[in-house]
Amino acid sequence: MIELAMLMPVILAVVLLVVQFTLWFHGRQVADAAAREGARIARAAGTSDGWQSGAEAKARQIIQAVGPKLLRNAQVQAWEKGDQRGVDVTASAVQVVPLLPETTFEVTAHFGGPIECFRPDDGSEGCE
Repeated sequence: MIELAMLMPVILAVVLLVVQFTLWFHGRQVADAAAREGARIARAAGTSDGWQSGAEAKARQIIQAVGPKLLRNAQVQAWEKGDQRGVDVTASAVQVVPLLPETTFEVTAHFGGPIECFRPDDGSEGCE
């Protein structure tokens, strides 16, 4: 009986840490999927205007569809650098272990790539 009373808190802590790691890992997968889909929209928009709002909306839609309560304070930011476009997602995973700081379970995802557009064969720069 005494052995069980001494071991049970340790076993419970290990189980909670395993659950916490699993939730963090799943949250990271959701953030990756949201950033990937947002980046796909951003890259496929070509030279059209409004690509940022469309890409950010798609990323938020993925977060809401897959894990609305899994990621807290999710922030989505579309970016463009030269001929590259993408989406960054930053959030906090659900916290099960109460004594650990919240920043321990931060999730970040960064996806992007070249803008998909027609590039003429004459060697001129830019998209049409």
